Formats: sequence, structure tokens, C-alpha cells
Amino acid sequence: MDQDKAATVELDNGGSFTFTLHADKAPRTVDNFIAKATSGFYDGLSFHRVVPGFVAQGGDPKGTGTGGGSQPTELNDLPFDKGAVGVARGGDISVSNDAQWFVCTGDAPHLDGKYTNFGTITAGQDVVDRITVGTRIKSIGVA
Repeated sequence: MDQDKAATVELDNGGSFTFTLHADKAPRTVDNFIAKATSGFYDGLSFHRVVPGFVAQGGDPKGTGTGGGSQPTELNDLPFDKGAVGVARGGDISVSNDAQWFVCTGDAPHLDGKYTNFGTITAGQDVVDRITVGTRIKSIGVA
């Protein structure tokens, strides 16, 4: 299998963070994220939900937590430890959002096996920990 790709998120405040994409654990989710990121879909969108010690969530085209489409949930054995990157979803565990994603800013074992985990922060967790509601994504590059 090819080596996992990484995404680097540049924020409008000058900070950035990088996470490995786990295509081996969530292939459709990773493909969808890469397509959206490289098309510029996330450019200018904000983090609309920040719960200190839990998550920083963004990627909603409406900016309210109500936007985005749907994709199948890809449950796997990756733990939602601090630095895990996951996909938002509603009440139906089999359906995840196709746009909104979050980074854990604390361990969240109650999410294990219930949400798609598709990445792990490799650099800039301190930047993620300082995200506030309204922080905007300048761009996301994938390499």
C-alpha cells in the first residue's frame, strides 16, 4: 500500500497544522476529504464549534453546523485520542457528514467506534488547541 498522505491546514491567523490521512482505515472518507481540500472547498470556511478539551470542528459550508451533504460512515479501530481527526454526523450512525470534520483537543474515548476517524495530527497540535469559534481556514494542501 502507498504511504499515507498528509494534509496541511493553513489558518487565516497565520497558524498551521498537519495530519496524516488514514486511507487504509477510511478510504472513501479520505478520498472525499482530498477532493474537497484540493478543489478549494474549505478555503475561507470557519471553525463553528470549539469545545476546549474536546474538539475544534469546521468545514461547514453554512458555518452553522447544519451544512454539508452525507457519506457512509467508516467505523474503524482508531482511537479518538487528542489529535485524532474525525467526521461529524447526526443521529444515524451509518451516515456521516461529507464536509464537516473535527480535531480532538483532548481524549474522547466515548467517540471510539461511533464516528469515522480518518487522520492523526503530526504537527501543530498547539495551533489546533488555540482555535476559537470563527477561526477561518485559509487553505488545505495535500501531499
